[in-house]
Amino acid sequence: MRLRPVRPAGWWFDALLLVGLVGLTVALAADQLFGLDRAVADWADAHRPTAAYWVARVLNFLGQGTPLTLIGVGLGVLLAVRLRSVRPILLPVVGFVITTFTIGPLKVWTARAAPSASVKEPFLSPEQTLPLFHDDLPVRFAQSYPSGHVANAIVWYGVIALLLAPLVRSFGRQLPSRLVTVIRIVPPLVVLTTTTYLGWHWLTDSVAGLLLGLLLDRLLHRVPWDDLPLPGRLREWDRPFTSYP
Repeated sequence: MRLRPVRPAGWWFDALLLVGLVGLTVALAADQLFGLDRAVADWADAHRPTAAYWVARVLNFLGQGTPLTLIGVGLGVLLAVRLRSVRPILLPVVGFVITTFTIGPLKVWTARAAPSASVKEPFLSPEQTLPLFHDDLPVRFAQSYPSGHVANAIVWYGVIALLLAPLVRSFGRQLPSRLVTVIRIVPPLVVLTTTTYLGWHWLTDSVAGLLLGLLLDRLLHRVPWDDLPLPGRLREWDRPFTSYP
């Protein structure tokens, strides 16, 4: 089996993303970058009229993990039926597993409160909302870093794009490559912007979510889904989908 190509090619970019995520986490653990986070959060608070708030809140639904997961699974099942292949289902299943066992544990481990934790429960002082490792807080109040909305959006829109193109081809149509690019890029950027603007995450939370999401997305797109070995009983449902003409 050969890994599928990604852009930019090579593992150097993956290493750069990982180093960036680790470096950002170390900097925050050392109480660095708090001034930047505070300045961005304060600016958003001072420039959030009602209309802009509701527009941002509606657009932020683009990053809801559960609906995105269901859409990804639904597309995988539909494509599996269309092609009579179990392979398309593997992609959203692995996507769910890899996001569940990375994003969630990182949130619990870093234990950072959101900017809004100073104006609603648990009503911390503004200075207390910034640091990582709030081990004295209940888990539900300390899951801001990294942004799950941003990381999930990158992973799941990547999954959706990878499934949608062959699904459209199975109906005798062609999905424009530019539209695939738009699906993969625009929603995550909208989610990153809105989740920071609404004060639901610090800027560095969103940046960490971006780094983690891109790393996971590249790993998923490297997997040779059409060549993975399957049990003998599934050989009648073994057609490729990423290379489906």
